[in-house]
Amino acid sequence: MVDVNALARRTCVVIPALNESLRIREVVEGALSHCPNVIVIDDGSDDGTSECIADLPILLLRHEQRRGKGASLREGFAEALARGFSGVLTMDGDGQHLADDIPRLLDAALRYPGSMIVGSRLRKRAQQPFHRRCANEFGDWGISWGCGYRIADTQSGQRYYPGNVCALGDVPGEDFVFEAQILISAARELGVRVVSVPIESRYQGPGVAGQFRKSHFRPLRDLYRITSHVVGQVLSLDDVLAEYRRTRNTPPVIHDPSGEFAAPPPLRSVQERT
Repeated sequence: MVDVNALARRTCVVIPALNESLRIREVVEGALSHCPNVIVIDDGSDDGTSECIADLPILLLRHEQRRGKGASLREGFAEALARGFSGVLTMDGDGQHLADDIPRLLDAALRYPGSMIVGSRLRKRAQQPFHRRCANEFGDWGISWGCGYRIADTQSGQRYYPGNVCALGDVPGEDFVFEAQILISAARELGVRVVSVPIESRYQGPGVAGQFRKSHFRPLRDLYRITSHVVGQVLSLDDVLAEYRRTRNTPPVIHDPSGEFAAPPPLRSVQERT
């Protein structure tokens, strides 16, 4: 039987990075402590991000000009698949995700084969900036509708993608839109379900250890882009209202052996429910 350590050897951690010199070395070293395979895509940084990690045993890819997070993730997925990895675990380069959560996401991937695993920011959620929390909750509502089932956190960047999701072609959208669309594409095209693993996410602010760069997320601009894109996806459904009712009646699956959050319902694919 495959264990977490064996799955880690078959998994590649992909880290898109844009001007992350403040935290990138800590992030990469943390990832390496749990997984020997790491790819960093430096998306045109001008603050020395690449130089901070040039001596580490990773694959470092660099864009001369910024292409966006979606392009970085696509490139990381393609490189990981070309090297024979069975799945990809993504983390942001700013340090808000804890590398120590990697084994928990991989454990969920073992327990729910074929599912996407999302590190959902459910723990200490009050420390998330108010405007970010409101934007995320609104996004969760719309993106879940597009998927056909509810998801506890649709915009976390800490995720495990099985190989067939990484191989999806023609997933539209850039930046944060890409991360929303790949959830919808995986659900609608492959019948893949999302499983949430509660994590704690760190943000800049009083009482938070360390310093973090200002987020690349711009609530008005990025929420508009995500919303307009997802609305188009929802309106393309055959029966919008029936899909909405189905979504509201399908609660999120949360894998949390600690019992802090609700026990997950039996897992069924989208295809089995349609």
